[in-house]
Amino acid sequence: MSGTSRFSGKVALITGASSGLGKACVVRLLAEGASVLGVARDPAKLADLERECNNERLKTFSANLAEPAQCQAAVEAALQAFTTLDVLLNIAGVHRFRHSHSVSEQNWQDDLAINLNAPFFLSQAAIPHLLKCKGNIVNVGSLASTQGQPYSATYCVAKHGLIGLTRALAMEFLKQDLRINAVCPGGMDTPQVQNIQFADDMDFELIMRSSTERGFMQADDVAATIAFLASDEAKAVHGAVYQVDQGRTVG
Repeated sequence: MSGTSRFSGKVALITGASSGLGKACVVRLLAEGASVLGVARDPAKLADLERECNNERLKTFSANLAEPAQCQAAVEAALQAFTTLDVLLNIAGVHRFRHSHSVSEQNWQDDLAINLNAPFFLSQAAIPHLLKCKGNIVNVGSLASTQGQPYSATYCVAKHGLIGLTRALAMEFLKQDLRINAVCPGGMDTPQVQNIQFADDMDFELIMRSSTERGFMQADDVAATIAFLASDEAKAVHGAVYQVDQGRTVG
């Protein structure tokens, strides 16, 4: 990565920017020359990100992306800061393990709002501007985008839907200069994973079926694939779903 400038002159909007994979993508794209609007919910964490990166090409915006109006506002903030938009990375997400019979209507709505609705409304707001720049969208799914996971009904539904959204948009814009792809990571060593909570009566053997002998990845490992897909090096990649999972889906 050192010395590369694949994103020189490019502008990226990155959600989930204050920690984990989102933060890794912010650092990666800044290092490769991009101007970045980092979006997350917590202003204090965004302030920490700005201090840590110490880069004038980084601006931040606090938003609750569960609200469609704030998705629109995030795109407008990127345009206000940088006048254009080349890349949208839909990374923000939440995963809570619950028994399906205990999922409330509000739980269902909240989980879909962040994991599925937000990428749609962000894409909807960004696409007119991305078309002008021949830009692209990278959606971040999960192992749960392609297989079942226990105690994760709302998450699986949302992440399966995100792949459907990726493919639907890829078909819709097949004849235009806009690329839409997705990355489905396996387990990563991130704050979200470190802080996941399980009820005492959950079957941990079932939960661990999503693990791999190679263990957890670092967020940087996945950020490298996302950066490739978001760069002009991937100009022939459209409608793809990349598995980055330490071999979990080999067999």
